[in-house]
Amino acid sequence: MEGSEWFSTRFKRPVILTRHGQARMRERGITLPKVADVVESGEIIPKNERNLWIVKAYPERADNLICAAVAVENVVVIKTVMHNWQQMEAS
Repeated sequence: MEGSEWFSTRFKRPVILTRHGQARMRERGITLPKVADVVESGEIIPKNERNLWIVKAYPERADNLICAAVAVENVVVIKTVMHNWQQMEAS
């Protein structure tokens, strides 16, 4: 894994981390290895056919639940990275 692109063994395609996602990581103190771990081993929650959230709890972090909002096509695009994430109930 190097820079803002790597290959996901889980999704069997390249992963691209947007500039927005990189900025949110810096603001929230989330490292690239941590984001890669979320992508590779977090719980997948589908939003629709193309978009999903991938979440994983890290008890050592005070903000705990980390979420990557991604779009999956021929590559996995990490649009943003969040913390203290909670799934909203559908209305």
